[in-house]
Amino acid sequence: MKSAFVILGLAAALAFPGCKIIKNAPEGEGTAVIPDGEAGDDARIAALLDKTYQAELLPLIDRALPAITLRKVLAEGLDAAGAAHGNKGSGEGTAWNFAVKGEGKVVEANLTSRARKAMVDVDGDGAADLTLQLGPVIKGTSLRDVAPFYRFGDFRDQIEFAKLARALNDRASAALQVPEGDLVGKTVTFSGTVDLKAATDPWLVTAVTLSAAP
Repeated sequence: MKSAFVILGLAAALAFPGCKIIKNAPEGEGTAVIPDGEAGDDARIAALLDKTYQAELLPLIDRALPAITLRKVLAEGLDAAGAAHGNKGSGEGTAWNFAVKGEGKVVEANLTSRARKAMVDVDGDGAADLTLQLGPVIKGTSLRDVAPFYRFGDFRDQIEFAKLARALNDRASAALQVPEGDLVGKTVTFSGTVDLKAATDPWLVTAVTLSAAP
């Protein structure tokens, strides 16, 4: 009897044009039907992130070069550094994107706005070398563009591809554990991604992990 209901459900779903059937719906919830086109973007992107964020993107970032090492590599040339350690976004004139990790002292922070940030000194000279984006508002698309498995050609258009970048930023921000209290003067350990169009560009790092010590 149960199999008959499943068959009937599939038949009903197929009767509606412009829909996709997602076969891995949780048991007991039936078969999920996602519309083709823009109406189904959010559901398709959520399913993609469920498949790739923990399993592929975070391990890629975990293998990042330390910030100090990446600085030295960049001094030899952005394109050479990108070819060896980064990934380039889609389109002409796009930035190189790098995974990066490190440790440093917070010299300035803004944790009161929705675009929370911490400026970090990683080389011990007392000046900030990079800015960590802590969300929930995050600029840029480096979380998407650092990953070679998120390819523009796999998406319907630029709108859907942009939604992927936003969803990745939102997921990273929601999962980030920002230590309580004032971060200034504390030593933080972090990992994340940064996009650079020139080797001398300021580093605006989208953080995916963060911990702090006094």
